[in-house]
Amino acid sequence: MVAVTDRPLKPIERRRRSWDRRLQWVATHALGLALAIGFTMPVVFVLLTAVMADDQAMTASLWPAEWHFENFVEVFDKVPLLDYLVNSLTYSLLATLGILLSAIPAAYALAKLRFRGQNLFFMMTVAAMMLPPQVVVVPLYDLWVRLGLTGGLVPLIVPYFLFDAFSVFLLRQFFLTIPRDYLEAAKIDGCSEFGALVKVLVPMAKPGIAATAMFCFLFTWNDYFGPLLYTGENRDGWPLSLALASFRGMHHVEWNLTMAATALIMAPVIVLFAFAQKSFVRGITFTGVKG
Repeated sequence: MVAVTDRPLKPIERRRRSWDRRLQWVATHALGLALAIGFTMPVVFVLLTAVMADDQAMTASLWPAEWHFENFVEVFDKVPLLDYLVNSLTYSLLATLGILLSAIPAAYALAKLRFRGQNLFFMMTVAAMMLPPQVVVVPLYDLWVRLGLTGGLVPLIVPYFLFDAFSVFLLRQFFLTIPRDYLEAAKIDGCSEFGALVKVLVPMAKPGIAATAMFCFLFTWNDYFGPLLYTGENRDGWPLSLALASFRGMHHVEWNLTMAATALIMAPVIVLFAFAQKSFVRGITFTGVKG
């Protein structure tokens, strides 16, 4: 019996099939492409405007007639951007550290321990997530004024070492996806409750912890209301978010410099997300599998 072989395709047929595959790929990923373009275009607009001349920025011309990369250097001459960067890093890093130190033990207790009133504490955590922050602004501000700690970053950082409902909820949901057998085996081998948490649960929950840390870092990095409320007129305590708003007010006509400053402020967050994307997505994917 003679085997039947496929007939060699003519060049026009190969081109047609290649074109059909491309159209099929575009049709399959049309929604993703539309979303990618929609999210990318504002960033491209900021970057292109940042390298334009002052008289071309925010005009009908979207492509730079001349490339002015010196705008990024000129921003540092206008404002002490490095000082504001240090303030933002101090605020975001310490707040993220405080979140992890306070939320991980609380989430572990709600997910893996059994004690009276456990469900009540969990419901209180969920209820705290629904509480608008404006409700507690006045009493908290009065407290920090009485302690004489306004005008700096202390009132912004300290609360993260105490409690954050969203972080506790997020980590608790991720911890529920980890089988209890691993913890029981560690305890049989002589681990204490704290040892099981540190040596077993935390290494296995790295994606969830990374997602929580990313959420906290992004929120504090972009936080405007808190620094505006507590640092006030003390420019030495301003983070980048407040400094950018002030820079836009001082240089409202120099849109090229404003966009250059915006690009510089976005850069650390984009780099961080690029390196932590896999852990971040995995942590979000596995969170909420169990209730």
